[in-house]
Amino acid sequence: MLKDIVEATSLEGYQVRLRFEDGVVGELDLSAIMRFEGVFAPLKDLNRFRELRVHPDLGTIYWPNGADLDPSVLYARVTGTPLPTYEIKAGSR
Repeated sequence: MLKDIVEATSLEGYQVRLRFEDGVVGELDLSAIMRFEGVFAPLKDLNRFRELRVHPDLGTIYWPNGADLDPSVLYARVTGTPLPTYEIKAGSR
């Protein structure tokens, strides 16, 4: 089940503190999971990286240049749980 991020704080370096809608709070070093290429390239500049915000409709963190991260991946990293898997059943269109 998708857990929305409701609060995000930029810490030292590329670390962030995230709070999810279910109350889970954790810190992550996003440089461990982000490649600073493509839309993420400008975020290598820490001043740009610190512009992160919570997108009210997507329930995840994003930056003014349009970059965002999947909240499921972030939740799994914070909690140490596996990523959710989804199964498409035949004939369920």
